[in-house]
Amino acid sequence: MNSRHNFRKLGIWKEGIEVAKETYATTKIFPKSEMYGLSSQMQRCAVSIPSNIAEGTAKSSNKHFNQYLETALGSAFEWETQLIIAYEIEYISEETFSHLENKIQRIQNMISNFMKTIV
Repeated sequence: MNSRHNFRKLGIWKEGIEVAKETYATTKIFPKSEMYGLSSQMQRCAVSIPSNIAEGTAKSSNKHFNQYLETALGSAFEWETQLIIAYEIEYISEETFSHLENKIQRIQNMISNFMKTIV
């Protein structure tokens, strides 16, 4: 592998995979009418986080890698907004909301801090 970062060893990638798994588990309980709405949107955002991190590791420069990390970070904030909506419309419990909110905010911080190290 030519990339300088092995994405499988990055904590931010591993955390992203966990969010994706939990997103699929959580959205399973959403109403069937949301299959192509909020469920799908949250799933796509969740998958985008580790996918962009992995894709960025293949880039030849830190500048390009940083762009993919910015996209992953944007997806994390978008996902957090969708989580808030899911909670506000009572698709998820307060307990689930708090757990997932903590998880996504942790990833946001991890990605931001990692970006500072590769500038």
